[in-house]
This record gives sequence, structure tokens and C-alpha cells, in this order.
Amino acid sequence: MQFSDKIMSLASKAENDVRECFQRIDAISLQNTAKILDAFAENRVSANMFAGTTGYGYDDLGRETLEKVFAAIFKAEAALVRPNFVNGTHAITAALFSAVRPGDILLSATGMPYDTLQTAIGISGDYPGTLKYYGVGFEMVELGKDGRPDMEAIRSAASDPRVAAVTIQRSRGYASRPTLSAEKIGEIADLVHSVNPRAAVIVDNCYGEFTELCEPVELGADLCAGSLIKNPGGGLAPTGGYVVGRKDLVDAAAMRLTVPGIGGECGSYEPGYRLFFQGLLNAPHAAAQALKTAVFCARMLELIGFKPSPASNETRYDIIQSVDLGSAELLQKFCKGIQLGSPIDSYVTPIPWDMPGYEDQVIMAAGAFVQGASIELSCDGPMRPPYTAFLQGGLTYESGKLGIMKAISELFEESN
Repeated sequence: MQFSDKIMSLASKAENDVRECFQRIDAISLQNTAKILDAFAENRVSANMFAGTTGYGYDDLGRETLEKVFAAIFKAEAALVRPNFVNGTHAITAALFSAVRPGDILLSATGMPYDTLQTAIGISGDYPGTLKYYGVGFEMVELGKDGRPDMEAIRSAASDPRVAAVTIQRSRGYASRPTLSAEKIGEIADLVHSVNPRAAVIVDNCYGEFTELCEPVELGADLCAGSLIKNPGGGLAPTGGYVVGRKDLVDAAAMRLTVPGIGGECGSYEPGYRLFFQGLLNAPHAAAQALKTAVFCARMLELIGFKPSPASNETRYDIIQSVDLGSAELLQKFCKGIQLGSPIDSYVTPIPWDMPGYEDQVIMAAGAFVQGASIELSCDGPMRPPYTAFLQGGLTYESGKLGIMKAISELFEESN
């Protein structure tokens, strides 16, 4: 971890410039941690809940209590929190299936969904088992020219009585639009419910958990779903995903995860749930470390002439930091620097590859303890113009800062 005097000077200035932002992030982390401690206490979490189960997994006290804790934290009627979910897309897809039937329409209120959800819905590819395969239609409302939801267009589209579910993507994904606040998601949910009481509002909550003081279910969304190897796993959960919200919809999502008639009643996990409880307690702090890393990254990029999104002084509603680098070469250099600053596999060089579920080749720097864990420092992006790097994570601000300095070092010669 050797850096030039120029990089050290830039880092010092960047850190000094964002101190007030860091203080706001820490205040949110403190309040969210208090909320989690209250949920642990109310549900009498104890060490005997860490024991694993085998076979069918009936009456798994750890699993059942973890789901009660999640429901309490998210202010939801019920929760489905399982290692059986292979990723966030799996959890979100189960949530979508919970609300639609053949002949219904799924409406996206935030433009084109994330790449991997496009295949699950049936927008791209030709796979069995998609929503399209089962006769569910798809429509979307394009975002406004400013990249924000078009409320009047949503009102019109959601009024169609065939619309049974409206999906909202909280984070930007691989798009250059602003992330949505929980408040804005609540406004969309209220609008949808006012014109179509039947429609369930389902939020892809990935990357946004614990970045604010409340979550979308508190403000009117019917379901939220996401991955445990992102924010809510706190860097400790080894796998899994979650669905929280209305009990009838959570129960229906469980039937999709397992089989009808069994739902959430079965599902053993021999390693036990200690890391899931421990990761959840750590989640607000981990999200805060990732936010600080992103803010520091934004300011460093600004100082060398790039225009990151969000800017270093903007309010943030997820942990993602993006920047248009303008060329395939610079995107690969930036990812190379992130990999060099990673604790795992720092000696390898990321190269673009045909990643399952994506239409374009993707480059990914991810030297993580948990494979693909986006709460750990990582950077990826599709190999298409404007060659945008999407950075997220950082288990500790200190390690995240050093990783960013490595990435900036790789870019520095090109930008001067």
C-alpha cells in the first residue's frame, strides 16, 4: 500500500472536504442500530437460536425468530429470510410471483428493470419458468427526462385493472438515474393504491437498506425484497435473501421458494443462523462504512476532473457510486485498482466476461470474503458506452479508502 505524494495529498483533501457528510452517515447508523437492538430484545434473541437444523427443518427456532426480527425492523407484517435464496434476483422474483396470476400485468414504474430481472420476467432471453412463460404480461413506464419517476404516466398505466403488481427498483442498477428515497417510493405506492387498490407495490430494495431511517414498507410499499450478501447481511451472512411486507404476499412468496402447501414451514440449515443475526446487528455500521467509502470515492474523482453520480455532497439513498469513465480502457484500469486494494485475490486482474443473466460482457472487481458480496468493496460495469463504473461496499472505511486510492492511482496518469 504505497502511494505517491500526489495521491496522499488528494486523499487528505477529499477526506477533509466530506467530514460533515460522514457525520450525517454516522447519525443514521446509530439510530438504525438502536432499532435493531430493540427488535432483538423484543424477540428475546438468545444463543440457543444459533443451532443448526437438518432434514425438513420444522420448528426451527433460529429461522423463525430471525424472520420475526426482520419483520420488526422493517415495520412489516411478516418476513421470509432464507439461505435458500441464491441471490437478490431470486428473492425479488419470488416476491413478484406472489402477486400475479396468468393474464395479469406486471408494471415497472421505474423503466427497464435490472438486467438479471429482465430474464426472470421474460423480457430478454427465452427461458422456461419466467413470468412471461406463465402468461403474465409486462409493461413499463419510462423515467422522465430528469431520470426520475413520471408520476402522471404511472397514474395512467397503473389504472389498468389488469395490473396486479407494480415493481419499483430503488437503486440505479446499471442505469444513470438517481436512486429513489424511501419517501419517494412511498409516494409512488400511495399513487398506485389510489388508482388501483388491487395492485401490490413490490420494491427491489437492493443496496438501499439502512441508508435512511426508514424502509419502503413503512411508507406504503406492500413488499420489499433483496439480498443478504448486500446491506442487511452486514458482511457476515454467507448467502441468502429476504422478502418482507404483507403477510399474504410473504406467504405466497414462500410457496414460490419451496412448493405450494409447504411454503415457509420447511427449510433446514445445518450451519445455523448465528452469522445472519450477527450480520444483521452489524448491518447499519457496514452500510455506513460503504457510504463513507462511496462519498470519499466521489470526492477523489471530482478532484481529478471526473463527474461522479451522485456527487460527493449529495444525499444518498443507496451505497452505489457510479462514474462515466468514457472508455473500456479506463473502466478496466479502475476495476484493476479496486482489485489491487482488495484483501482477497489482490494479485488477479479483472477482465470482461459473459456473466450469466447479462446481455453485455461485464467486468467485475470483487476481492471479497463472500463471493459476490456487494457490501464488500467491489466495482463492476457492463462493457458498453459510456463505460460506467459502479462501485459499492467497503466493510471498513479504512480498507475502502485504501482501495479507492489504488483505483485513483490507476486512473491518475490517464486523467492528467
